[in-house]
Amino acid sequence: MPIDYLNDYRDPSVIAALAAQIKQEATRPINIMEICGGHTHTIMKYGLPQLLPPQIRFIHGPGCPVCVMPKERIDHAITIANMKDTILATLGDMIRVPGSKGTLQEARSRGADVRALYSPLETLKIASDNPNKTIVFFAIGFETTTPMTASLIDRVVGGGVKNLLFHINHILVPPPVCAIMDDGAEIDAFLGPSHVSVIVGGDIFLPIAARYKTPIVISGFEPIDVLESVLRIIRQFNEGRREVENQYSRAVTPRGNETAQRLIDRYFTKRETFRWRGLGDIPLSALRLRDEYARLDAEKVYALPHDPIDDHKLCICAEILKGRAKPTDCKVFAKACTPNSPLGSCMVSSEGACAAYYKYGGNSLFNA
Repeated sequence: MPIDYLNDYRDPSVIAALAAQIKQEATRPINIMEICGGHTHTIMKYGLPQLLPPQIRFIHGPGCPVCVMPKERIDHAITIANMKDTILATLGDMIRVPGSKGTLQEARSRGADVRALYSPLETLKIASDNPNKTIVFFAIGFETTTPMTASLIDRVVGGGVKNLLFHINHILVPPPVCAIMDDGAEIDAFLGPSHVSVIVGGDIFLPIAARYKTPIVISGFEPIDVLESVLRIIRQFNEGRREVENQYSRAVTPRGNETAQRLIDRYFTKRETFRWRGLGDIPLSALRLRDEYARLDAEKVYALPHDPIDDHKLCICAEILKGRAKPTDCKVFAKACTPNSPLGSCMVSSEGACAAYYKYGGNSLFNA
């Protein structure tokens, strides 16, 4: 009988059994950071903290690419969008993230041509339909979405598209994890990101587990996935192990998608440093176009500035991304800051911790 990948991984009886097993085997407090915002939403949507013993504490990490995009990068996008004969294209969540000059959505309301995309490849049709305009793709995301941008670049280079440029904001998972640990975060274990791991492979986390003596369990996104991963973490502590485990073996392999990795390496190299919203400058934590493709690089073509811009003073998104605070610790959460009028990026993105708390804060597994 085939597996029902939706209902089988949401079966309440299995979830209840796993929760009971966790309560039985949890013998010590464990702070678990879920790196990916998708995990945060699963945890909140299904009320998992309410099912587990109080010594299992979830901490929300920096795995939301929209949330960690600094204001100066948003300002780049707005500057480009306001240029004559230019179309700025990006993925949907990005148009609502506030920079120091407002949002791309506001720029669009004032007449800028800003397109929200489902797929980067849509820019090829936009470029074909607008031969007298310059189209700039504002690329965002972790290793998960980088192959799509690389594939688009491959089509542009191979097809001789002349009016499409790229503003690259692709970021990497391991460097901010190390930065958070080096900053003294009280984290005992990690739920590893599943979609990222499909691309890069589970082995990429081996150095982190060894360096910090910290278990990392790569987890799927369904509630049973998360609970199975928590149980694996508990058993590592009970058995004195600190390893990388792959709960999401139905999709993740040790070495990942090597075809996608080769395509990424063809067009991208690591930046010397990148400023993360809330986390500051982290060396070798993001990608840029290789020098031989500088003609496609909007940052170089337009000589855009890189002066840092601080967040709103009332927003504690930085502390949330570092695992030092929860959204409910913020004085403006669900008051001055809501999804309709966000002050910070953690409330904007569909993967943001504040958005998850706002949407699911009162839910449990049995009434979600």
